[in-house]
Amino acid sequence: MEKTDTLVIGAGQAGIALSEHLSKLDVPHLVLERQRIAERWRSERWDSLVCNGPAWHDRFPGLDFDDVAPDAFAGKERVADYLEAYARKFHAPIRTGVEVLKVVRNDGRPGFTVETSDGVIEANRVVAATGPFQQPLIPQLIPADNPVKQMHSAAYRNPQQLPPGAVLVVGSGSSGVQIADELQRAGRQVYLSVGPHDRPPRRYRERDFCWWLGVLGEWDAQKVKPGREHVTIAVSGARGGHTVDFRRLAEQGITLLGMTRSCENGVMQFQPDLAENIARGDENYLGLLDAADAYIAQNGLDLPPEPQARQLPPDPACVREPILSLDLAASGVGTVIWATGFAVDYRWLQVNAFDEKGKPSHQRGISSEPGVYFLGLPWLSRRGSSFIWGVWHDAKFIADHIATQRKYQAYHASTPATAAPVRETVCRAAD
Repeated sequence: MEKTDTLVIGAGQAGIALSEHLSKLDVPHLVLERQRIAERWRSERWDSLVCNGPAWHDRFPGLDFDDVAPDAFAGKERVADYLEAYARKFHAPIRTGVEVLKVVRNDGRPGFTVETSDGVIEANRVVAATGPFQQPLIPQLIPADNPVKQMHSAAYRNPQQLPPGAVLVVGSGSSGVQIADELQRAGRQVYLSVGPHDRPPRRYRERDFCWWLGVLGEWDAQKVKPGREHVTIAVSGARGGHTVDFRRLAEQGITLLGMTRSCENGVMQFQPDLAENIARGDENYLGLLDAADAYIAQNGLDLPPEPQARQLPPDPACVREPILSLDLAASGVGTVIWATGFAVDYRWLQVNAFDEKGKPSHQRGISSEPGVYFLGLPWLSRRGSSFIWGVWHDAKFIADHIATQRKYQAYHASTPATAAPVRETVCRAAD
């Protein structure tokens, strides 16, 4: 039976970042990956995907993108190659092609027994670094016998893979917006279902929005604001990067719809909330401009004004008179793409590290089950936790905690006593 001190599950950005910090602390460890390093970047993203943050920002501190301009956006294959190169940089002990099947706590002795597709491993600690994109979520609204093709955004690759016809994209986050834009530019009729969202400016007054969130302290926010738990962010690095504006998408030819509600007899029903969702997105956009202007004035920065950034186009017809139902067959819709996010899947982790809803129970990645850790999840410690640079800092915190625990466990009762025995004295109060 193979043994190691710390077993890391997953060799994406989270597992690689943790391996670097564990290596610096001389913590024996092993990283298991069921496929290839950074597999999701390679095989679970569409062909034209680029990072939503510029290369100077979306990276680890110890390595730049040597072939991508600092303000440009790295493509998905380049990101995967980058992560592989980073792992080679410090000789990360990664074993690929090994799937973890079950993790259980040992009975009556320390550590965990881990069953894998390549045998059994015992570890003192286990880190779940599998990230948030584990199980694609597809709402069960359209019956399986409907002839329309349904797929999750994780399965979308390019317009050529889709059957003929119009496309309904459900979801107004970065994935849904970028896929809808690409399909429309490829000549498809596109319908886009828009829910609550944030839409920051791509650049404002010569600074990327990633820079603005940094100096304004937004990346370090530790809790989601009440009522914002299910709000997605619409931002794009495609075609050199641009600010997402749903009105512009409508002018371009995309038909906007409200949030998807139901499907009855092949007819999709939508909420009458399109104008409200776009207005709230505008509030978020203008609010960031206001905060940026105030920061510039307070700090006396020499950044040129950009008044045109506040000029919003008028609402298109599909916003003024929203479509509340769409007959898929009559509208020629051949494909529905669900850009509706993911769920985590920890069925293999059979320990007491989850709350009553099945979600990881942890404090900054340190779980309620001693010896079990989570890494790479959104808001693990702050807003930036699920980004490449953010997970690096979370990984350092967890690695430091592991190293501290090892020091405690290295202490043993046979350590020679150096202090003289203490005599017990009883004091009585005077009568």
